[in-house]
Amino acid sequence: MSPTHENEPTQQPRIKRTHMFSKILRSRWIWLLIVVCIAAAGYKIFLMQTANLTAARAKTQNDAQRPLPVVAMEARKANMDVNLRGLGTVIPVNTVTVRSQVSGQLLRVHFEEGQIVEAGRLLAEIDPRPFEVQLMQAEGQLARDEALLKNAESDLVRYKLLLSQDSIADQQVTTQESLVQQYKGAVITDRGQIANAKLQLTYSRVVAPISGRIGLRLVDQGNMIQSNDVNGMAIITQLQPVTVVFAVPQDNLPAIMKRLRTGEVLPVSAYSQDGKAILAKGTLLAVDNQIDTTTGTVKLKAKFDNKNNELFANQFVNVIMKVDILSGVTVMPTAAIQRGSIGTFAYVVKEDKSVNVRPLQLGPTESENVAVLSGLTPGELVVVIGGDKLREGTRVEIVTNGAAGTPAQGKKTPRDSTPKNKH
Repeated sequence: MSPTHENEPTQQPRIKRTHMFSKILRSRWIWLLIVVCIAAAGYKIFLMQTANLTAARAKTQNDAQRPLPVVAMEARKANMDVNLRGLGTVIPVNTVTVRSQVSGQLLRVHFEEGQIVEAGRLLAEIDPRPFEVQLMQAEGQLARDEALLKNAESDLVRYKLLLSQDSIADQQVTTQESLVQQYKGAVITDRGQIANAKLQLTYSRVVAPISGRIGLRLVDQGNMIQSNDVNGMAIITQLQPVTVVFAVPQDNLPAIMKRLRTGEVLPVSAYSQDGKAILAKGTLLAVDNQIDTTTGTVKLKAKFDNKNNELFANQFVNVIMKVDILSGVTVMPTAAIQRGSIGTFAYVVKEDKSVNVRPLQLGPTESENVAVLSGLTPGELVVVIGGDKLREGTRVEIVTNGAAGTPAQGKKTPRDSTPKNKH
């Protein structure tokens, strides 16, 4: 046997161990490479996050230093009306239910529903024939009694002549005199019956007792109506003039009574429910004699001419009553009002374009303006749009409303007429 064949069993295990070692070594290098890749990726992500954080901080610092766009308006000096507002109800001066005063068949109706009628206008006719018959009977009875009275008076004259000749007894003359008086009473009664029959005939024509707007017809033509009918034929409401009853807080009563005692006329305006359209103008008519304890309000009544018939019975309206005028008071837009822990305040733009938190004492409000009793002087600029991000000392840039991102209309103030450097 040769030496080569003798060493083969010894070399085979050695080759197997070498192969296993190489395999293990290659697997470790693969894991090491994976770990290195993961570490590199993590380091890169860390660098990116650090860069983003640094950029965000820089942006925040730049935003903090950049002026905020706002819309500002100038406070001005003006006269401000002191108005009281309330919800009122239109109450007609007169409301009449048209009823027939006699019973009978409704022959004709002479009005249209919702029509404006004048006092004395014919509204309906009731069958007059029964009352014409009664009138004829009364007139016939009167003629009969007048004839009997005339005959009795003639007999009385003859009896008195015979009595003067001592031809008849005194009792006969006395009896004839009594008969004459009876016939006179009968004639008076007959005349009363005629007057009553004529009155009933007049009542068969139903006329409007007042001027106003007539409502819906409650009885149709051809029906039998009764004089004691509760519902009536229609309802007429007088709308010229008309009154409005509204309530105001009891705290305003002294100011109102002070004006009334001096003889002043307090103007009152009635507006639609949305408060946009004015319906009528009038004056204060009366003040109620007691305060409602459940609401703490007092009722007032105003009178309106209502020439255009804009006000209807039982209509709800918004009422504005002018009780005073503040002359030469500082006025600013209501949009500038801010509220916080210090109370009511506004952001006032200073000369260096920074804002100052200014506590204010406000007065009455009228439309989009409010009176400032203290804390602001005419000519100062107050922020009306963009105040939600402001703080004491925040720098601002005054722009138009469109540039501030709102559809409201506005314009630059005179202070911002000079050009600015772009950031």
